[in-house]
Amino acid sequence: MNIILLGPPGAGKVTQAKILVDERGMIQLSTGDMLREAKTSGTEMGHRVAEVMNRGQLVTDEIVIGLIEEKMAGATGGGFIFDGFPRTLAQADALGAMLARHGEKLDAVIEMRVDDAALVARITGRFTCATCGAVYHDQTKPTAKAGVCDVCGGTHFLRRADDNADALKQRLMEYYKKTSPLIGYYYAKGSLEVVDGLADIGAVSAAVRKVLDKA
Repeated sequence: MNIILLGPPGAGKVTQAKILVDERGMIQLSTGDMLREAKTSGTEMGHRVAEVMNRGQLVTDEIVIGLIEEKMAGATGGGFIFDGFPRTLAQADALGAMLARHGEKLDAVIEMRVDDAALVARITGRFTCATCGAVYHDQTKPTAKAGVCDVCGGTHFLRRADDNADALKQRLMEYYKKTSPLIGYYYAKGSLEVVDGLADIGAVSAAVRKVLDKA
C-alpha cells in the first residue's frame, strides 16, 4: 500500500506516519531524510545530490524521483508513506508516472485538514522540557506546577524559534501557494480522503486507519 499524507506544517503528518510505520510496517520516505542520506552515501545518485546541494541549488524533481526509486527497489514491508513529496503538480505527475512504470499505484491520499487559526494557536503554545523533552502547551497541557516539568522536575523549557505566529503564517502561505493545488488534483483522480488534523492523536490515527482499511 502506497499513500501520501497532505497537510500544512504542524498538521501532525510526522506523528501519523510514525504510527503507520509502527503498526503496519510501512516505510516512510521523507524527502529531506533521503537527500541528507544520499549526500553522504557515496553512490552515483548521492554524488549528484551532493554536487547540487554543495552549489546551493535545489535538487531537481528527476533526482528526487530517482532517490525514491532506489528506496523502493527490493524493499519489503507494508508499503510506502510519501512525506514531503510531491509538493507541486509537476511532482505529482512524475510520481504517478514512476509508480506506473513499476506496476505500483497510490492507494490513498489523505489530507489532514486543519483550521488555520486553531493550528496557529496549537503550535505557538508548544514548549518542551530542555532536560527530558516532555512536550507541553500553554492552554491545553500546562505543567501541573508553573515552571516545573511534571516528568523530571526540570525548570528549563524551550520553544522552537519558528513556533511563532508570524513564522507559522509564512509557512502556511508557502504551503497554500505551492502544495494545496494537490488537493484538487487528487480529488479529481478520486484518491483524496479527508481527516480532521486537529483532533487528538488517537482520533486522527483511527480515521487514517479507517481510510486505509477500505483502500
